[in-house]
Amino acid sequence: MTALERRSSVGLALIFALRMLGLFLVLPVFALEARSYPGGDDPALVGLAMGIYGLTQALLQLPLGLASDRLGRKPVIVLGLLVFAAGSLLAARADSLTGLLAGRALQGAGAVSAAVMALLADQTRDAVRTKAMALVGGGVGLVFAVALVAAPVLAARIGLSGLFGLTCALALAGVAVLLGCVPAESERRRDAVRARLADAWAHPDLLRLNLGVFVLHTVQLCMWVAVPALLVQAGLAKDLHWQLYLPAVVLSFATLGGLFALERAGRLRAALLGAIALILAVQAGLGVLAASGSAPTLWLLGPLLFVFFCGFNALEASQPSLVSRMAPAALRGAALGSYNTMQSLGLFAGGALGGALLKWAGAPGLFAATSALAALWLLLTWPLRPVGRSP
Repeated sequence: MTALERRSSVGLALIFALRMLGLFLVLPVFALEARSYPGGDDPALVGLAMGIYGLTQALLQLPLGLASDRLGRKPVIVLGLLVFAAGSLLAARADSLTGLLAGRALQGAGAVSAAVMALLADQTRDAVRTKAMALVGGGVGLVFAVALVAAPVLAARIGLSGLFGLTCALALAGVAVLLGCVPAESERRRDAVRARLADAWAHPDLLRLNLGVFVLHTVQLCMWVAVPALLVQAGLAKDLHWQLYLPAVVLSFATLGGLFALERAGRLRAALLGAIALILAVQAGLGVLAASGSAPTLWLLGPLLFVFFCGFNALEASQPSLVSRMAPAALRGAALGSYNTMQSLGLFAGGALGGALLKWAGAPGLFAATSALAALWLLLTWPLRPVGRSP
């Protein structure tokens, strides 16, 4: 990487990490802590409150991605981070599950992922873009590990409202990093011929990647509706869950080197399909544990979570890199907006579906559904072929 590419990659990865740290601090404890709020005895409503963030994200990712193509990346990112901070503050002041739901919905309106990834793509060459995306993904994975350690301890001391207050502060810190550390945007010709948005949706491999990110985040949120309870059944108190999450996440980072090696060897498709197969295997394994009728053990849950994070990290690095390469440069923000729209819909679907499935079909039914989704994803992604570099 050049010095400019390193500065841009590190700065944008830090912005992503600060924003996601706030979200991840809430995720491991939300389903348990929300029970203390009025209305928190309804698992379906709790799942909806977890997932509503993804619905509002989905509604605004594409419009804000298009806006970043026309108005510039940085103004859109600043606006999104400020809206996200306002939603965090609203959730911090909530005194009911309905109030939490409203705050989470406003958080999701700060849909900056497409603009951030488009700016990163603008400022990096194709040859190093997967590494840049992996830096963002690695930063997200690192703060996820930090959140898994810190969330139970912080929740015990400052409660869920305090976690949302901290999330607000982290979003404002992201604005400071963007304005003070990230290089200026390159000038883009405003009279450039714009590719049609329909072209992105008509591209079969872009559609496969959009489907993939939808399923990945649907499965992730469904899992985290049920996994905390499985860990408690295995004898691990909720404030000690980090002791399993942390080594699983950190050790999974080592597998990213294999992803880069496969990319250099021209086998990125094989890496992508292999990562999907890992996600499928984990869902099937969790389903078998949940349906066994006996209490799960940490010796089984730990390896399954490690394998999940290996697949998750590889997909989070490779899929957006491929989208940025396939998309015309003039429509990069819109293409990544479409991708992040599907990601956000997956977050919403995972929270809502996970809560409903847990309520009506239990953990075995939930993991049967996620296994079926992962199998369909693998089947539909199989025809994907490597692509050349975007203009």
